[in-house]
Amino acid sequence: MNEKLSLSSENVIQNRINELKKIFPEVVSEGEVDIEKLKQFLGIENTTLKEKYEFTWAGKSNAIKIIQTPSIGTLIPSIEESINFDSTHNLFIDGDNLEVLKLLQKSYYGKIKMIYIDPPYNTANDFIYPDNYREGLQDYLRYTGQINDEGNVISSNTETKGRFHSKWLNMMYPRLFLARNLLKEDGVIFVSISNIEVSNLKLLMNEIFGEENFVECIIWRKKSGGGQQDKYFVTEHEYILCYAKNINHFNLIEKKAAKKTSGYNYFDEKKQKKYKRVKLAKWGSEALKEDRPTMYFPLTNPDGGKTYPIAPDGRDGRWRYGRARVNELLKNDDIDWEKDKDGNWIPYEKEYEPDENDMTVLKERSIFYDIAENTDGANELTELFGVKDVFPNPKPSDLIKHLALLVMEPHKEEILLDFFAGSGTSAQAILELNKIDNGNRKFICIQIPEKLPEGSTAKSLGYNTIDEVAKDRIRKVIEKLKLENDNNSDVLLDQGFKVFKLTSSNFKIWDGEKASQNPDELAEQLRLFVNNIQEGRTKTDILYEIMLKSGFMLTDKVEKIDQNKELYSIKDGDLIVCLEDFIDKDLITKIIELHPKQFICLDSAFHNQDQLKTNTVLEFKEAEITFKTV
Repeated sequence: MNEKLSLSSENVIQNRINELKKIFPEVVSEGEVDIEKLKQFLGIENTTLKEKYEFTWAGKSNAIKIIQTPSIGTLIPSIEESINFDSTHNLFIDGDNLEVLKLLQKSYYGKIKMIYIDPPYNTANDFIYPDNYREGLQDYLRYTGQINDEGNVISSNTETKGRFHSKWLNMMYPRLFLARNLLKEDGVIFVSISNIEVSNLKLLMNEIFGEENFVECIIWRKKSGGGQQDKYFVTEHEYILCYAKNINHFNLIEKKAAKKTSGYNYFDEKKQKKYKRVKLAKWGSEALKEDRPTMYFPLTNPDGGKTYPIAPDGRDGRWRYGRARVNELLKNDDIDWEKDKDGNWIPYEKEYEPDENDMTVLKERSIFYDIAENTDGANELTELFGVKDVFPNPKPSDLIKHLALLVMEPHKEEILLDFFAGSGTSAQAILELNKIDNGNRKFICIQIPEKLPEGSTAKSLGYNTIDEVAKDRIRKVIEKLKLENDNNSDVLLDQGFKVFKLTSSNFKIWDGEKASQNPDELAEQLRLFVNNIQEGRTKTDILYEIMLKSGFMLTDKVEKIDQNKELYSIKDGDLIVCLEDFIDKDLITKIIELHPKQFICLDSAFHNQDQLKTNTVLEFKEAEITFKTV
């Protein structure tokens, strides 16, 4: 028989077991890992010591189980909310980021260059995400206490809940675990955080990413004024933790600048070059004879005497170079001699003025003093929406731009993922950055449709949820960039985005437990599954679920092959999807002639055609085409 398309998200734990089996086939039996055998093959002695270094908290084991639970939801397109849906490679996804990250595992595994997130800081007013939303938004809102069984809005935030470190860690652990899978080998993640959870976050990321992949704890100066509400110190900064997926493949993009040309006050007549003098001798606590004895030796001065690197206090210093390098300077006449006030000869190295094209590499600093402040983020929203306080404490887009410039090449179609998208700052940063340097960077933003509080500015403007604010912000940024277009560039920028929404699968999920309860339930399940597609779902909805769960990106090229039939080519024929309710022999022959790598169709299309289905399986196998039904 043909293979059935799995409607569940990738099993990330099983994938790790499979990888382990490739290295140690002896320790995996019937899909389970023999821990004692693994220790034996690793040369680890058994120990009964109970005390060991580990990072744990209440609920950690359950957080790990959550990772192992596959999602059976899907992402359906919202074309009317999108801009340039058919051509853009940018994504905005409405939904709980945990479920969305699970659904992206097949399609985006190892494809993300940069992740930036600004998660809840675990303050009293932060919204803490739950981890069982797989069906629909109403179920999610009811579970989190935002609405009651009658659908009325209620509040769920308390000071105590917001301050539970365990609750926050349980929320973050599975999301960071799944996010790491999506990074490329040379990918990098930046996480903004305050002092409330920075220590826990670093321990958490050490566990998930590995201590060896820690890059930096960046300090960002978020404000330069105010602070009257602070209790002791005026808190001017936040942190940005930076980790590489694999430190051996990680590099920051070099920034170069012309070397400084001031201070070159001397002129070499023979070489016709300006130069400045740099003392050849060094002294101080770390520049003494004992420190580098090979750099302590005499030089013959212009009077024929011996000059040693003696410090002003009479201690023996050393030269800045060894004998070989000093001899080279002497040979090239690159040392100036001058007597001091006491008549002692002092040697100076001639440092020549750099050429116009001579550049120096600028090292990135770990403290961001003047990149941007929180007020800049607020001002950006005010400019776009025309009113103040549309969204609380938005990050400034210049901060995200600065981080992106450190790691994302402008013309490589590299993707930035932000799964705590908030008001959409990351999307604005990528769109504006591409406009500046004609870049081709892409973004994926994920934001849960959290209800806006009554009386808020955004609510008064007609927005109901945070994602609505973010999507409209992106539209306003695109409109603004188009108005600013100077028409001097031949580069066609991607100024659009596709909107997708998390929901239950388009296909009815077999309820084995319910069917086994009694014969009537079984009969009902069988009746329902004559047509296993949920009511109200469109062919486009189904198409994108098949793409997603077959490992194709949501922005891969989609072409309709036959205008009279629901027949689609994905990614230039890598996959052909048929959504016809009935399939005949002629259509099968046409598919084989197109020779895709994969072919997927509805299982119900073969209803009462068992012989045709059997023949189709054999024909596709002979043609070396993977055939699946759903």
